[in-house]
Amino acid sequence: MALDIERVPDQTDKPAILLREAWREGKRIRKRTIANLSRLPPDKLEYMRAVLKGAVAFTDIGDAVDVERSLPHGAAAAVPGTARGLGLERILHRSRSRMRSLVLAAIVSRIISPDSRPGTARQLSPATATSSPGALLGLGEVSGGEMPAMLDWLLKRQPRIEKSLARRHLAGGTLILHDVSSSCFEGRCCKLAAFGHSRDGRKGRKQIVHGLLCSEDGCPVAIEVFSGNTADPRAVAGQVAKIRGRFGIERIALVGDRGMLTTARIRKDVEPSGLDRIPALTTGDIRRLLTGAPPPLVPEELVDGAVAGITGPEHPGERLMVCLNPRLGEERRRKREALLVATGKVLSGIAAAHGRGKPGAANRDRTWKAIGRKANRRKVEKHFDIHVTDDRMGWSRSEARIDEEARLDGIHVIRTSLGPEAAVEACKRLSTVERAFRSARSDPGIRPIHVHAADHVRGHVFLCMLALHVEWHMRRALAPILFEDDDREGAKAERTSPVAPACVPESARDKAAGKCTEDGLPVHGIRTLIDDLSTMVLNQLRLPGRESSLLPVITRPTPVQRRALRLLGVNPNRYVPMSLTD
Repeated sequence: MALDIERVPDQTDKPAILLREAWREGKRIRKRTIANLSRLPPDKLEYMRAVLKGAVAFTDIGDAVDVERSLPHGAAAAVPGTARGLGLERILHRSRSRMRSLVLAAIVSRIISPDSRPGTARQLSPATATSSPGALLGLGEVSGGEMPAMLDWLLKRQPRIEKSLARRHLAGGTLILHDVSSSCFEGRCCKLAAFGHSRDGRKGRKQIVHGLLCSEDGCPVAIEVFSGNTADPRAVAGQVAKIRGRFGIERIALVGDRGMLTTARIRKDVEPSGLDRIPALTTGDIRRLLTGAPPPLVPEELVDGAVAGITGPEHPGERLMVCLNPRLGEERRRKREALLVATGKVLSGIAAAHGRGKPGAANRDRTWKAIGRKANRRKVEKHFDIHVTDDRMGWSRSEARIDEEARLDGIHVIRTSLGPEAAVEACKRLSTVERAFRSARSDPGIRPIHVHAADHVRGHVFLCMLALHVEWHMRRALAPILFEDDDREGAKAERTSPVAPACVPESARDKAAGKCTEDGLPVHGIRTLIDDLSTMVLNQLRLPGRESSLLPVITRPTPVQRRALRLLGVNPNRYVPMSLTD
């Protein structure tokens, strides 16, 4: 006996939908109508047909399938997919090994969610994983003790890895950019005596000094932790000479922040070593350009976003590349006003306390001490005229000094020994290179440092550089949906003109203004895009009563996630482990 839903044609009206029972009597099939279902909607009819054919009906989706585990997967698939597309696994080591997989997983963790050694081990272990890279790479259980061993293995491979990266991104005779920076760390520091350390002025905090070598496009290629306090160019020149011999590079340019490459250091140390340099002038140096007859620099004649080449009497044989950024100038004016207002409130409080005191020399001296202790905390006391007598205190803003400083707002001057076209090109690339230097000091960069042995610190710094290398390639690929210039050919053409806009590329300005791409997708920063990709989840499902029925299912990507993965050339379905708990 069987039940079925049949459609019975009718020439005069709509067909009848009948629930009928059928059975066999000898060679004949007998049928009997149980109910007329013609008034039921089509979806319920299909539901009844499925149940009659053996389907199981559930009142709760949880009865149909068990969701055993859900891990963020989009970013965890995008980062190793990019690294494998770059051939980074082969660069780390030719043969597959657990240490190679641990290094790749640690690079992914540095980009997605930087943590300490035990924290990274917990992120990768199946029982405590917070994303899927450990499962994707088949690491299984990862202990905190494996992470120092991984750093030791990576440090031994550093010379070979950097040579491989240099062959890809550096060539003899090209412009290579190098800078020195420092990173602070806390905790035990006695083991760092092997390569020195210096205090940064705060109790319990020390700092290391590291030099980052970048290609002319700002791609991180090599990094080195220097011995002792090597913040001045005297020691930098010696380290760069080692890099020159190691990679066979003919031209290296030192990129220095304001005050790092001073005139004395350039004359004594940088010029004898044959290095090019691109230091930024200090505010005092820029102010001296305003004097003379005629003055070399007239701020009122500068054009927004254009690079102007000038010469100065104190810098013979060198070009000074001047750029005006009105947006930066407006921000500096806003900050200065806020600092002036805050300092004015401090002076008002000191004046009120002076008025409550007993007139006399002691009251005057006490007030001057309070001014010296409190008034210059925001470094703008120079913009106030302060008068203190035995019985009263007065102060006012020095509008002349404020206007003199405001005249230089938004002006950036680069001093370089390169030719005019090369200087303009290097000036335009400085923003990209300086971002790499800033990234090395921030998330997902070198800080915070959770290791203390000298070799482990060096291995940690090198691991962070590899993470920056992968992230740089991700930025390049994802440029169409980031707040960055994605018109590389146009940018290359702009660099041939000495007066082309240099501050913010046009395509980046358009995206920053509209907050969306040409196809209507929201524009992201690299960190928010990684967070967006992390909402793409890998679920591990199991059918009730069937312990062996594991079903890895990825949530459907959003349009932004689909575009990002397509730009990276990553198919997330290729990176799906069968189990998240093994």
